[in-house]
Amino acid sequence: MALHPSTYAYLKPTDEQRAAMERLRAAAKAYSDAIEADMPDGPDKTYVLRAHRQNAMWVNAGITREADGTPRPGAEVT
Repeated sequence: MALHPSTYAYLKPTDEQRAAMERLRAAAKAYSDAIEADMPDGPDKTYVLRAHRQNAMWVNAGITREADGTPRPGAEVT
């Protein structure tokens, strides 16, 4: 499978996409805060927080790109 030519380019989100990203980042932060508060320190907590951070970053890609990497309508390739 060939990657879309813009795969490694920055996609400037639309205002609507940016608002969705902000809402989901806030939700991810709230969950991260709960993990931090309620989970004992140790390697499992470290793993969970890092994996959660990775998932939160993938949210941005999911908002601005189609499953095949094509930019969603309105996302500007820069």
